[in-house]
Amino acid sequence: MVSIYDVVEKVSKSGKIDKGINEATKAAERGAAKLIVVAKDVSPKELTQHIPILCKEKGIKFVEVDSKQKLGIAAGINVSCSAIAVMDSGDAEKDIKAL
Repeated sequence: MVSIYDVVEKVSKSGKIDKGINEATKAAERGAAKLIVVAKDVSPKELTQHIPILCKEKGIKFVEVDSKQKLGIAAGINVSCSAIAVMDSGDAEKDIKAL
């Protein structure tokens, strides 16, 4: 089984991701994202509570990961990242379908 961090890293190199809670929310509202990944260690929790609901409404895959630090690294930035939206899956198309 492929790690979600590996999938995010693959997408960041070959596809397109939007980084941050606001960007992920906008992508979900538009129904434009293929996958949304949110870190569980976001504080306060209220910042990301709406995202799984939006994803369910729009039929977007949603995954939670344990660390915003690791998510930031996988997304190719040197800071923590609370949420990302996969806009173009690039080479990770099969990996995302397998989730």
